[in-house]
Amino acid sequence: MIHGKTAHMQRRRTRRVVAIIVAVVLAVLLWFTWDTVNIETEAQSAASVRTAVLDAAMQCAAVEGAYPARLSYLEEHYALIVNHEDYAVTYEAFASNVPPSVVVVPR
Repeated sequence: MIHGKTAHMQRRRTRRVVAIIVAVVLAVLLWFTWDTVNIETEAQSAASVRTAVLDAAMQCAAVEGAYPARLSYLEEHYALIVNHEDYAVTYEAFASNVPPSVVVVPR
């Protein structure tokens, strides 16, 4: 009779260990998936900010006949809103008739 209880207890213990291992593996997979999704979201957000800046610059060139020299001009006159706390934006205007170079990097 003691042997029967011991075998039963061993099976229960084995099931618990397997359940814990499965839970840990699932948690690790969830963490990696979450991290990948966050990286993709940041990249898409930075691309959206870059597109908004270029669209505002194109609108300015269409209305005024020249691309603006500064990003702040677009923010002041073309209702462009950039979250400078979350993104570092490099805006380089070579000439008034050449589209600016815009690089957006999440902070």
